[in-house]
Amino acid sequence: MSDTAANDQIEKPMLATLLHQGVYRIVMQRPERMNALSTEMMTALSAELQKAADDPAVRVVLLGAEGKVFCAGHDLKELTAARGEADGGKATYERIMRQCSDLMQQVVRLPKPVIAVVTGVATAAGCQLVASCDLAIATDTATFCTPGVNIGLFCSTPMVALSRNVARKQAMEMLLTGESIDASTAKEFGLINRIVPGDYLEQVVQKYAEVIASKSSKTLKIGKEAFYRQLEMPLSEAYDFAAATMVENMMARDAEEGISAFLQKRKPDWTDS
Repeated sequence: MSDTAANDQIEKPMLATLLHQGVYRIVMQRPERMNALSTEMMTALSAELQKAADDPAVRVVLLGAEGKVFCAGHDLKELTAARGEADGGKATYERIMRQCSDLMQQVVRLPKPVIAVVTGVATAAGCQLVASCDLAIATDTATFCTPGVNIGLFCSTPMVALSRNVARKQAMEMLLTGESIDASTAKEFGLINRIVPGDYLEQVVQKYAEVIASKSSKTLKIGKEAFYRQLEMPLSEAYDFAAATMVENMMARDAEEGISAFLQKRKPDWTDS
């Protein structure tokens, strides 16, 4: 590749976005950097997620990537460069880890469903990003890994998202061995929802997202928030919270409309209120 071509590739937008029929697609396009979660990439992702949260036309978010690597996790070159700072990089590392943690929580707290579309390798914080999304669809060639232990840096922050999606022993297996798992194993572990042949990925993902986008956004917002909040509660407290949430949901106009439409055997007319 010529220097001009290489520069053109680097200078294109870090993210590509497209809104179609309520589905907002965000695609990381730094394949030459393995779509690493550099400070710049995390800032760009956070900004697009906020746009999605604020735009009433957005009902579902798809998060994908160009290239053979969905996301390689933190930018190790960026982390290594900070070693030369007066404090050995500590302040920079604190800032980067906080920014990454904030990004993952932003995904979870987004009032709209976020679906990871994984077409390659998702490793370290890239695997964490997949685990943080509400749903995940992967090609049959996708792989997943938390390999920090192999370079003397345990995947402690990826562990938070991983351990909330995968059974304890499976999570520890990934964290302690640092070995990759294939898409079939990831589905068995509970890390992803579906496996799709690459040739059919776009068709399946779009249809999958449009089904969710057809629901009341008010209902989806209430449900997503309640799901994550009750996970952290004791059983009795979770039921009290869920019951109160059901009452709140029943008072919404869309619940009244949805129940009426079901009883009258017609399609509901959502107002998202």
